[in-house]
Amino acid sequence: MNHQTIGDRSHHRAPDHDTGPSPVSPRPPLPSPHPLAPPAPPAPLSPEDLVALRENLQEQRLFREEQLRRLAVLPPGTDAGSEAGIGLAASARMVLADVEAALGRMAEGRYGRCHLCRRPVGRERLVIVPQARYCARCQQVQVRVPVPVQEQEAGR
Repeated sequence: MNHQTIGDRSHHRAPDHDTGPSPVSPRPPLPSPHPLAPPAPPAPLSPEDLVALRENLQEQRLFREEQLRRLAVLPPGTDAGSEAGIGLAASARMVLADVEAALGRMAEGRYGRCHLCRRPVGRERLVIVPQARYCARCQQVQVRVPVPVQEQEAGR
């Protein structure tokens, strides 16, 4: 009977070269949840998460404000007046509005809740898109069928 543990190499001579990972078979995958089961609720945001997300949003706000200042001072006939420059400024204004709205939700204690279903927005989603108003599921619905602005404002 061999009583040697996996980590015990005392009975083996070290190889002269790296042979890569040991030939221990990987763990079998965990069984997947039932396809009709509701998804697990997202992990709540920690105070540290909120601090980091607030800092990220504040940095984004500063960046967009500076971007808009630079676009506003370009002389006529330059990129600012072109179709691309106009589109860039419009995009920067939209992102800035979303960032400021997210900071407002933080100040009011409503940050991280989906505007449609009122469930928590996943931490992973907020790390990627800290100004997100919707959970991933509702965002997919929102992209397919946009809700008019009046309904969004009434849902606050």
